[in-house]
Amino acid sequence: MSGRAQRKRGKVAPYNPDPRWPAGYFQVLHELGVDEARQPFYAHWVRQFFRRNQDGKPRRELGRSEVETFLRELEADHRVADWQVAQARDALEIYYEQFRGIPLGSSGDSIGGPGRVMKGGRRAQGGGSLSVRGGAVRTEQKDRTRGKDAMEARSGIPRRPGRRAAAKKVDWAALEDAARSALRVRHYALKTEKAYLHWIRRFVDYHGGRRPSDMGAAEITRFLSHLALKERVAASTQNQALNGIVFLYRNVLGKEPGDFRDFPRARRPKRLPVVLSRKDVQALLSEMDGVEGLIARLIYGTGMRVSEVLRLRVQDLLFDRNEIMVRAGKGDKDRRVPFPASVKDELRRHLEGRRHQFEEDRARGMHQVELPGALARKYANAAYEWKWQFVFASGAYSTDPRSGTMRRHHLHEVRVQRAVKKAAARAELTARVTPHTLRHCFATHLLEAGQDIRTVQELLGHSDVSTTMIYTHVLNKGPMGVVSPLDTL
Repeated sequence: MSGRAQRKRGKVAPYNPDPRWPAGYFQVLHELGVDEARQPFYAHWVRQFFRRNQDGKPRRELGRSEVETFLRELEADHRVADWQVAQARDALEIYYEQFRGIPLGSSGDSIGGPGRVMKGGRRAQGGGSLSVRGGAVRTEQKDRTRGKDAMEARSGIPRRPGRRAAAKKVDWAALEDAARSALRVRHYALKTEKAYLHWIRRFVDYHGGRRPSDMGAAEITRFLSHLALKERVAASTQNQALNGIVFLYRNVLGKEPGDFRDFPRARRPKRLPVVLSRKDVQALLSEMDGVEGLIARLIYGTGMRVSEVLRLRVQDLLFDRNEIMVRAGKGDKDRRVPFPASVKDELRRHLEGRRHQFEEDRARGMHQVELPGALARKYANAAYEWKWQFVFASGAYSTDPRSGTMRRHHLHEVRVQRAVKKAAARAELTARVTPHTLRHCFATHLLEAGQDIRTVQELLGHSDVSTTMIYTHVLNKGPMGVVSPLDTL
C-alpha cells in the first residue's frame, strides 16, 4: 500500500450508520490503495466471516474474538496459505474500522458503535493498535496472541505443531462411479458425462484430494476464482465447471453447495460467427470428396450440427418428402430440416455401399447397433434392423464406453474436422474454418436471401430467437445494406 493508505489506516473512520455493501466497501478499498484485482478477494473473506457467524448475533456485535476464531479456522485449512490468512485479517479490519467506523477491540473484546462500553469497562477508542507490515495491515503481536488458548478451546481447533493436519483424502474410484451412475440415470450425454467428471476431478485435485463432502461454498468459490483469475478460462468453460460441481453436490452427495454467487466470473465476450461468402463455401466444398465431403455438404445444406449429421439413421432420410429428421438434437429436441436435392443421388450411392457393409456385418453376427434410451429393451430386434443403422458408420468396430459391447458406431467428428481444416488450407482460405462454420453460413445465407428469422430459428433448432439474432449482422450487407459515406464521394 502507499504511504497515503498507511496514514489513513492509522485512525478509525467515523461511524457509518448506513453502510452500502458492497459498493461502499469497494470504495474504501480503492481509497486505501488496495489493488483492484484483490478487492473481490477482500469482499470474499468478509462474506465468509459472516457466513460462519450466523447465530443471530448482529454483525456490529461481533468482536475481536470472533475474528480471531475465524482466522484460526483458516489456518487449520491446509489449502489456505499464510498470505491468505493475512489478507483475510486485513479485509475484516478494513470492513469494521474503515468502512463501518466500528473499532475492533483486543482479543476477547466486542465491537460497538461510537462510545459503546467494551468488555472490561473501557470505551471504544481509535484503532491505534494497527500497523502496516509487508503491504498488509496487521494488529500488533500482543493483540494477535492474547487469549490464544481460550480461543482454541472455544473453536475446538487444536494448535498445529508446525504444519496443518492432513485432511482425509477422497476415494476417487468410488466418487467417480457414483457421479457416473447419477449422470447416466438422468440420461446425460456422453460428452457431458466426460466433461463433468473432468471438472469434478480438477476441483478435488485443486484442493489437495480432500473429500467434497468436507468442502463447501468457500472451496467452490476459490476454485472458480482460480479458473477466472489465474487460468483465464472462457466464461463458458467456467460455467461448465460450475455446473459439474453443482451436479456433484446436489445429485451425488445430496447436499446444497451453499451460496457462492459472489465469485469473480470470467468475462463473457460478445463474438460474431465466422461466415464465408458463397464463393468461399464453393471453393471449400470443391476441395472435399468422399464421405467427409458429403457430410460437409449436408451441414451447409441443412444447418445441422456435425454431431447431428453423424448420428443420422437410415430411417431419418425422407427422400420422397424432401426432409431429414433430426432426432434428439441439442436439448434433446427433434426437428425437420430441408433435404438438399443436389446431394440425393450421392447419398443414395453412399447408402448402397453402407448396405453392403451392413450385410457383411450380419454375416459375422456384428450388425447390432446402439439404440437410444430403452428402445433396445422395448424393441428387441430393432438393434439388428437396417433402418436403425447409422448412415455414416465407422470403418471399424469399437467398444461402447457404457455397455462394453463391441459393435460398429458412427464416424468420429474429429475425422470431419480434420478434413475441413485441410480443405480450407488447399482452398487458401484465410478465415478459421471448422465444420460449424458451415452451419453459420447456412443461417447467414438464408437471411441474406430474405428468409424469415423465425424460420431460420426453427431450422437451426434454437429455443430462443435471441440466439438466432446473432446472425442479423448480415442485414447490413447486400443491396439494402448500409453504404459507407466514403463510397458516396
